[in-house]
Amino acid sequence: MTDNLTKSQRIKNMKAIKSRSKLEDNITKALWRRGIRFRKNNSKLIGKPDISIKTYKIVIFVDSCFFHCCPKHGNTPKSNQDYWLKKLERNKKRDKEVSNHYKNNDWNILRVWEHEFKENFEQAVGKIEKFIMDSKKSKRD
Repeated sequence: MTDNLTKSQRIKNMKAIKSRSKLEDNITKALWRRGIRFRKNNSKLIGKPDISIKTYKIVIFVDSCFFHCCPKHGNTPKSNQDYWLKKLERNKKRDKEVSNHYKNNDWNILRVWEHEFKENFEQAVGKIEKFIMDSKKSKRD
């Protein structure tokens, strides 16, 4: 099935998609209230992590269940399957490349699924907070 929008309409549509979600804003606000300081969506870092602390080499990605193919909730749309299968495969491949880049350069990387916040927001934020504190501690030792 082909796209029902023209190329220019599709470009305009995709440009309108925001890089940050309301969920990410809620997460970062919760972490900020807990006294954790960081940068959001740092475009100077590979993969533009949702949360980063360069001093301690920490990057955190909040992965959407749909766009990052969550094994628990990921699904493929029924329409335009060729497009979506290619896009979702590219996303998974890029996620692996980005994760490998940080691991190979001794960064602390955490990927958290969107559904973890929907199931228990405080617990998921606590998971990020613990990861950050543990990473800071290991850098000091």
